[in-house]
Amino acid sequence: MTDPLEARSGVAAVDRYLAEDYRTVPGMSSRFAAAITCGLMRIQSRLGVTGDVAEIGAFEGRFLIALAHALAPGERALGIDRFDWPTPAVLDRFEENCRRHAIAPERRITWKADTAGMRPQDVTARLGGGLVRLFHIDGEHTRAALTHDLELATPVMCDGGILVLDDMLHPGYPTLVLAVHEYLQRYPEMTVLCIIDRESVVAASKFVLCGREWFERYEAVLLEDYKANIWPMGANFEPHWCLVLSLDTALPDFS
Repeated sequence: MTDPLEARSGVAAVDRYLAEDYRTVPGMSSRFAAAITCGLMRIQSRLGVTGDVAEIGAFEGRFLIALAHALAPGERALGIDRFDWPTPAVLDRFEENCRRHAIAPERRITWKADTAGMRPQDVTARLGGGLVRLFHIDGEHTRAALTHDLELATPVMCDGGILVLDDMLHPGYPTLVLAVHEYLQRYPEMTVLCIIDRESVVAASKFVLCGREWFERYEAVLLEDYKANIWPMGANFEPHWCLVLSLDTALPDFS
């Protein structure tokens, strides 16, 4: 299904956006990560998982637009950001980018806010009581902020929901992985489904989490659909192993 040098989501609208427009929208999320994440949304739809998507740290909309193109009819994309960096004009640019890339107002919800003061019920209220099937967390890159955002996102996830966590192995934010391991100890029903590898050191890996009862179902489809992008060694999360999806799957040659 995939060219290892140019992974695709398998959703026509997403893949057009990724091929033609993704890099025209300012942001740091990698095209490869967007393709795999939207491919996971396609897999969710195949498995009967429905719901909205949400993103903390929407910035100018690069990644959220991709997610929105993978939504099923009637589903919406919730973009949460303080929209104050580098200037308040970023909010206008976010709205313009969504409009320019065909994410209609009825398909998106823009929420200018700081998640530090949010509660899970605030999120569900914004969604009219709906639940989230994929939550991308790319907010403040501190251990405390990620811990809070995980606690915010988890109660609003639907059955089969997926958490996607940004910059997990970025050299600038080494404590983020501590927040993830602490979270997994608090929520033993959750597990790491896969790691989406980086294209460069500044587009660092994402961890993808799901409920344990969904792990094998998702993994089986990933193994088939993205066989060209599976790094052979995998990732040891002790006690379980998970897939690593990458553009470069070659092992080092020490001969």
